[in-house]
Amino acid sequence: MTEIQFGTSAVVGPTTGNIAVRPVVLAAPDRGTDLEVRVTAPLAGSDLPVVLFSHGFGFSMDAYGPLVDFWAAHGFVVIQPTHLDSVSLGLAPDDPRGPRVWRYRIEDLARVLDELDTVVAAVPGLPGRVDVSRVAATGHSYGATTASALLGARVLSPAGDPDEDFTDSRVSTGVLLCLAGLAGDELTPIASQLFPFMNPSFDRMSAPALIAAGDADQSILSARGPDWWTDAYQQSPGEKSLLTLFRAEHGLGGIHAYGTIPQTAAENPATVALVQQMTTAYLRTALGVDANSWPAAQDALTHEEQPSGRLDSK
Repeated sequence: MTEIQFGTSAVVGPTTGNIAVRPVVLAAPDRGTDLEVRVTAPLAGSDLPVVLFSHGFGFSMDAYGPLVDFWAAHGFVVIQPTHLDSVSLGLAPDDPRGPRVWRYRIEDLARVLDELDTVVAAVPGLPGRVDVSRVAATGHSYGATTASALLGARVLSPAGDPDEDFTDSRVSTGVLLCLAGLAGDELTPIASQLFPFMNPSFDRMSAPALIAAGDADQSILSARGPDWWTDAYQQSPGEKSLLTLFRAEHGLGGIHAYGTIPQTAAENPATVALVQQMTTAYLRTALGVDANSWPAAQDALTHEEQPSGRLDSK
C-alpha cells in the first residue's frame, strides 16, 4: 500500500463549484522522488468518472486550469500528477533518471490508478462519490504521448521495444492534445538527439480517443508541417475522432493557464472554448455520463457559420 500525505491546501472555487486539493503525495521509493498529484472535483454529484491528465514538458500539476476546472465543473474528478521533467522539481541534466523520464511518466499514471481509492480519500467530501471503474487518460504534448501509452501506443527503439505493452485495461478512452507523430527520417536532429523515445507506433492503439491538433502548430521537432500532429489519428485502429483547430499553435489558444500563456503567442479564447466544449462532450459520452453530449457537440460544430475547428471521425 502506498503511503499518503494529505494535501496541504484545499481551495473551493467560488464560481466553478469545484474543490482542488494539492499536493496529495504518493510514496514512490523506486522513483527517487515521491509522486505529487492535484485533485480537482465538483462539490456535488455522484458516480463521478475519473480523468487522468498528464502535463506537457516542464509543466506541473498546477497547470492547465482552463481545461481542468472546466472538466471538473462538468462532472469529472481530474487527477494531475507532477512528472519528473517538471521545472518545479529541478531535475539535474546529469540525473541518471533522465533517459527514463518517459517511462517514469507512464508509471506515474499507473501508480495513480493503483492508489485511486487513496487519492480520492484525500479530498474532503469526495469518498463514495467516484466511479473508479470509468477512467480516461488525457494529456497535452509530452503528456499526450504519455497518456497514449495507456491506450495502446508503443515506443520503438532506440529507447523502447515494440513488444513492450503499456496498455492499461482500467482506462477505457482518451483525449490526446497535440500528440507527437511518427519519427522515421523526419525528426529534426535536436529531437533525435534529445528525445530518442519519440519514436511511437500507433498500430495497436485501438482504444477510442479524441485527438486534437492545431493547423498552425509547426513543431521544431519535426521537418514536416502541422499534419505531423495527426499521425495517431491516421495510423491507429479503432474508433477515433480528430479535432483540427484553425489557426491554433501548440498552446491551442492558451489551455495552459489563465492570464499569462506559456508556450504560445497566439492567445485565442475561442479556441480554448472549443477545446473545453468538445473534450467535455466527448468525455461525457465516452465515459457513460450522457450519450447525447458528443453527438450534439458534433452537430453544433458542423452548423457553426464561422467555426474555430473541424471534426473528422472514423
